[in-house]
Amino acid sequence: MLCFPVVSQHSKVSKILGETIRAKRIKAGLSQEKLAEKADLARNYIGNIERAEYKVTVEALARIAKALGVRVCDLVAKL
Repeated sequence: MLCFPVVSQHSKVSKILGETIRAKRIKAGLSQEKLAEKADLARNYIGNIERAEYKVTVEALARIAKALGVRVCDLVAKL
């Protein structure tokens, strides 16, 4: 019988990415609502990404990076 970890690799990636986005957002002094507005995304979507409840699309990641004033590679560097 094989045992696998409960948390999938995708969940770990989503968690790290969410934590990175949250840290960059806070550093920029933005609320989830303000970031969502600047990125033209729903506030709930930002919250779900930060909590690793949703997997972010490439398009949304690019919008978030632009709204934060960083490059996409800055958001995914820790992955």
